[in-house]
Amino acid sequence: MADTEIVFQVFESPEGGYEASAIDHNIFTQGEDWEDLKFMLRDAVLCHFDDGEAPAAIRVHMVQSEVIPV
Repeated sequence: MADTEIVFQVFESPEGGYEASAIDHNIFTQGEDWEDLKFMLRDAVLCHFDDGEAPAAIRVHMVQSEVIPV
């Protein structure tokens, strides 16, 4: 039975755009902008799973790294 969702961590790429990696699966993709990333996420998930086995939803966690001086 397929999971109901798959979770990705998303980072802004140093070269521009976004990089995403699934938390519990070996799936990685990237996109030039947010809309492109969403398209690439769907495509990567559908390519990774057999027909009918893909989760029903993709959850995205945006990870931001920032240094705050004190």
